[in-house]
Amino acid sequence: MNFNKVIRGSKRAIYDEKTVHEVLDAGFLCHIAFQHNQQTMMIPTSYGRKDNTIYIHGSNKNFMMNEIANGQTICLSVTHLDGIVLARTLFNTSANYRSVVVFGKAEVIVEEEARMEALRIITENIIPNRWDEVSLGSETEIKATLVMKIEIESASCKIRDCGPNGDEAETDPIWSGHIPLEIQPKKPIFDSKFGEELPWSTSVKMYMEKFST
Repeated sequence: MNFNKVIRGSKRAIYDEKTVHEVLDAGFLCHIAFQHNQQTMMIPTSYGRKDNTIYIHGSNKNFMMNEIANGQTICLSVTHLDGIVLARTLFNTSANYRSVVVFGKAEVIVEEEARMEALRIITENIIPNRWDEVSLGSETEIKATLVMKIEIESASCKIRDCGPNGDEAETDPIWSGHIPLEIQPKKPIFDSKFGEELPWSTSVKMYMEKFST
């Protein structure tokens, strides 16, 4: 993996492949920027990662996926908001975050075993153990699914994880500091069309337990 040099906010730059992978693995929603008729567009989508490859999927009629299959270099970004930073000046008010920006080219996966493995990686990135619990879908649905891989050619990573900076000269006695934020799941809601509620499956149990500790 190559790293793009961060100019603005260079003190927050992390040039470490392991950290890039950790930031990517901490979520499953990315935004992909691409070009269509010389116009820049950006669309969110789910993803999974293995090594230096990112996997995405969608309908074989999906506009974005058909556009990026032409060999253009795309830009993929992932950001986790970790807190609101409240300084004694508005100028120094900020946010704590982890972010990664990736550049690479998308390639359609044709071989069926590789397609299934990519779909498994995406699913397990969203909620581990779900892949083995439910059916994949009908043959028609699977054939209508376009699966792509994006090899990470280069990346940049920025992390901010501290309190306010730059307001040290302010003497106005107003509260300053930072408010940590994190995603917390609420109680799962059963799909009522299946009648009487069933016990949580293993994937749901493990997901909820991860946030209860």
